[in-house]
Amino acid sequence: MRGLCYRGVMSTVRYEMRAGRVCLLTLDKPSANAIDERLLDDLNAAVDRIRVDDEVRAVALTGAGRFFSGGFDFAAPRRDDAIALGLYRRYRDVHLKLLGLPKPTLAMVNGHAIAGGLVLALACDYRLAVEGEYRVGLNEVEVGAAFPRTAMEIVRLRLVHARASELILGAALYPASQALRLGIVDELLPAATFTDTVLRRAARLGALPREAYAHAKAALLADSIARIEAETDTEALRAMSVWITPESRAARGQQRARLGLMKGARV
Repeated sequence: MRGLCYRGVMSTVRYEMRAGRVCLLTLDKPSANAIDERLLDDLNAAVDRIRVDDEVRAVALTGAGRFFSGGFDFAAPRRDDAIALGLYRRYRDVHLKLLGLPKPTLAMVNGHAIAGGLVLALACDYRLAVEGEYRVGLNEVEVGAAFPRTAMEIVRLRLVHARASELILGAALYPASQALRLGIVDELLPAATFTDTVLRRAARLGALPREAYAHAKAALLADSIARIEAETDTEALRAMSVWITPESRAARGQQRARLGLMKGARV
């Protein structure tokens, strides 16, 4: 069995075929699988491959190391408006492709899933997480970051309003043990059986009639996808302007100090 996704590696994404025609995608960008242009481009290429590869019936997305993903890369240099808008569009396009992929997608949450990292997990059809000592949450407000419309629509799609409000407006990070209560994941699984269980579940979904699955998924997502696609550049720039207010920059400066990031790296 040799599809386009049989085995390979990009600079920040590894992909390999597992039993049951499941493609295991692993974010691998030290140290936190943080989101930047490079990771988005690599994930975009991987999803494009998977979409056209008939050998792939389902996808499991996970992260290397202690992180599923820590969200946007705070160590990246500050971007001017044109470059920032390009990043915004990349983010939207990759998440639209993952969200609307006409094949089953499972997030295999193996560690910290924070801010945009958690949104990436929520873009998958189903979310399974390992029991352990790590954090999950949407702390964008705490660090002065605006929610792209793409992220907000994904959160609204997956979470009930009360839990979305708690996560977004409270801006706290929670222990993984709270993920079920918050609706972030569908199951918490023991570490000893985690990988095997996720891949087995993915294979079961992948064995369903593919046309029926794709049609049902597209119908479920149609309204959310339409709202994301309707966003104008003017609306995107309005959201991005939140990032450059003095309070927002100060909040991210404090966050970088807590994380020990290098001086001069600004977002």
